[in-house]
Amino acid sequence: MKNKKERLNFILFSLGKFVSIFGASIYSFAMGLHVLEITGSGLSFAMTLIVSIIPMLIINPFAGVVADKFDKKKIVVSMDILNGIFLILLYMVSSIYGLNLLIIYISTFITTIFTTIFGISMESAIPNIVSENMLMNINSISKIIDSTSSILGPMIGGVVFALIDIRYFILFSGICYIFSGVSEMFIDFKHNYNGSNKRENNISFVEDMKNGLEYIIERKDIIGIFSVFISLNFFMGLSITIPLPYIINNVLTLDSRSLGIIQSAFPIGMIIGALIIKKIMQRASYKKILIFASLALGICTNLLGVPIVFKNLLFTNTIYTFYYCGIMIVFGVAISFIDIPIMYMLQKLIPDEYRGRVLSIAMSMVKIILPLGLILSGFLLNIIPAYFITTVGGIMLFTTNVLVLNKKKSLFCNISEQEQY
Repeated sequence: MKNKKERLNFILFSLGKFVSIFGASIYSFAMGLHVLEITGSGLSFAMTLIVSIIPMLIINPFAGVVADKFDKKKIVVSMDILNGIFLILLYMVSSIYGLNLLIIYISTFITTIFTTIFGISMESAIPNIVSENMLMNINSISKIIDSTSSILGPMIGGVVFALIDIRYFILFSGICYIFSGVSEMFIDFKHNYNGSNKRENNISFVEDMKNGLEYIIERKDIIGIFSVFISLNFFMGLSITIPLPYIINNVLTLDSRSLGIIQSAFPIGMIIGALIIKKIMQRASYKKILIFASLALGICTNLLGVPIVFKNLLFTNTIYTFYYCGIMIVFGVAISFIDIPIMYMLQKLIPDEYRGRVLSIAMSMVKIILPLGLILSGFLLNIIPAYFITTVGGIMLFTTNVLVLNKKKSLFCNISEQEQY
């Protein structure tokens, strides 16, 4: 009976997250295209993306406090239903007044708030809805949903924009969110919950966030895990996110279609990595896996600049496309090998009463550090060759992760021992 309930939790979690994350991906892309059509301005299009990012940075720490202080099930269900109701109201308003820029920006801001609170609450609740034996599986399916959404979201968003009136899509999205909220009512959020049933609903956001930060500072093991996350995102932004399109478009002069194919290979690699990581961890220590993944990332980052050096050999665009697709698939697999076990570790190490705040602080730090890497990369591209950035970035990424691993050797060894069940 317990296994039956756990399987139901797993299915309902997957369904709820798929609708919420996938729907948000399609909605933001389709709405961005709508803005581009009505304004013809790239700046206005960029603003819709910025408006969907800013609330994440602002709301994340507050969302963590809310997740820790209130019943996670009520938060998850209410955020999806509120999102659905809001989108249905938006459909009604747009049917009467149309969709102008102000309405689009405000609606995008509000839906992002709902989605952010939903995401933190759902992630922090994962260890409570399945047993430890299923924890790695549910983190893998979560990564697969995220990766699938990043591939198919823009594709379906483009199709939706081309074939369906944007207002009808808003209505459909609202109905889907409500359906998702109703399905989440049947998830048992106490299936693997060992904490107290009593919650302190009195909130002092500043004090509670301070307590969460103090908890992180006291836990050197968690700081070690965070440092891997932070270095990974910084060096990915520095050495890959900006240099790769620059090399493909400006140096090798491939078309945008080739760039799109190459970039879609990355989430495909992440899906592959998510599907095999648990079996790999049952055969090798996480220390070895982390060294292997970091080495793979370092080598592949260096390989990004190789075609520049041998540009005179005049390879065809097809060869370049296959070359970079292979590299991006390896990137995706390596990232899954790092991300999924680390999230698993955090979920097991952090008690329920702090998990929301700690995860929200981690996500905020990552979202802050990534733009710094992007800005620095853009600046360096103007003064030094792109292949130099990818080479140095790859070496530094590998070195940083190995240094952290050696410093926290016992922590990274324990996780694989726990997986040998």
